[in-house]
Amino acid sequence: MVKRIEMLLLSVLLLAAPALPQDIEKDQERLTNAGTVLKEILDVPEDIPQALLDKAECVIVFPSVVEAAFVVGGQYGRGVMVCRSGKDFTGAWGTPAMYALEGASVGFQLGVQATDLVLMVMNQRGADSLMESKVKLGADASVAAGPKGRQAEAATDAYLRAEILTYSRSRGLFAGVSLEGSTVRPDDDANMRVYGRAVSARNIVQGSGLSIPESGRPLVSRLQAASPHNLSDQQATK
Repeated sequence: MVKRIEMLLLSVLLLAAPALPQDIEKDQERLTNAGTVLKEILDVPEDIPQALLDKAECVIVFPSVVEAAFVVGGQYGRGVMVCRSGKDFTGAWGTPAMYALEGASVGFQLGVQATDLVLMVMNQRGADSLMESKVKLGADASVAAGPKGRQAEAATDAYLRAEILTYSRSRGLFAGVSLEGSTVRPDDDANMRVYGRAVSARNIVQGSGLSIPESGRPLVSRLQAASPHNLSDQQATK
């Protein structure tokens, strides 16, 4: 009984401990890097098809995910999710929420120093599940390697059946990638550091009155400029 009380007190102390300056700096750097990665990808017309971006409810960017992040039981990649605002994701791109990616090794990435990953959430089911808890790609949410280039736009309807489309960029090469078996979850600790209080990913994304952090504004602004309106069939994707 005494040991249990000691453990409870320790947990309370850990939760009350102030965020370290270096952790806060890393969170801000993550937001900045996510904006840089997305800008570079969207600036290349042959990468993500415009028709898909215009039908996406949310975009998640994991900048510079290293190979070690995909070793089972090892580290994880850290990134940022931005969704269109409003209950039905029909508004402007909103406040960014911090996310984490965990999973087994992605075979083709072995030997690559770092890989940027972009996940496009294509319907409300996928977005809702990501805001609630940890999601296993391919099990809790359907996932597919995303098509690229203008030639893929004719086949976008087939890809829209997937809840999440996934892309990678490493050594300048951009392509669809299978992340089936990996998990994506809200990074609650990072969200607390960025916004100064405990707040759920859903409240961040769908209107808690929080301001967009300065370091996250380029990411949100680039999305808003690239795709200002949601052109998805809302009833078909619910």
